[in-house]
Amino acid sequence: MACTHLLIEDAGAVRRITLNRADKLNALNRALLDELGSAMQQARHDAAVRVVVLAGVGDKAFVAGADIAEMADLSPAQAQAFSQQGQSLMRSIETLGKPVLARIQGYALGGGLELAMACHLRIASTRAKLGQPEVGLGLIPGFGGTQRLTRLCGRGAALELCLLGAPIDAQRAQQLGLLTRVVAPEALDAEVDAVAAQFAAAAPQAMRHILACVIEGSECALDQALAFETQAFALCFASSDMREGTRAFIERRKPLFDGR
Repeated sequence: MACTHLLIEDAGAVRRITLNRADKLNALNRALLDELGSAMQQARHDAAVRVVVLAGVGDKAFVAGADIAEMADLSPAQAQAFSQQGQSLMRSIETLGKPVLARIQGYALGGGLELAMACHLRIASTRAKLGQPEVGLGLIPGFGGTQRLTRLCGRGAALELCLLGAPIDAQRAQQLGLLTRVVAPEALDAEVDAVAAQFAAAAPQAMRHILACVIEGSECALDQALAFETQAFALCFASSDMREGTRAFIERRKPLFDGR
């Protein structure tokens, strides 16, 4: 896949996709959204890929937001199409069926925070700054920010970030449940690589079912979600992953019982 704005590399079962618009702090324009959408679909259908890491090039930003210069002259109809394009990408990441990690080393603002929230885990440097500053431009988040913030952090936090528009630091973001882990800048890559390696070694079918149960189930009534979980649990028993995993577990536990 030829890309202008992305760097894509594989390390075993881990695919790293790096947004590469350093001069714009990796801001999301329509071309980048298109490329990223194609890259995610390619990862979805590549059986060799078990986990995706999303990163931004440079030290300053994961993604500083949507490209304001490109947005400034949009008509309402064009703005709606741009919002739909962004929301479609975020949903495709969220429902990829494989874990997606966001590596956040600096700013994750506006569309950048919305991109991070579409990922399943967010690992950040202590230098990270996160926010939805659109209100300062007379706008609202358009790539799902109002909805994912509410689901991840609750209504109060969503209103705080969207209405005030001020960025928060990594510590505050972790307190709100917006970040999964926060580490020193020099430890960020090692932490992301360690988590990605753990995911890459896990049973892919079980991972896919866990993601579906948590993401889709959280949007259903409890009874429906529980039925969905039961179905997914049963499907695990049709996989070789489950049989190999249980055999390995029993073998590991044997010495404990033999020594009683």
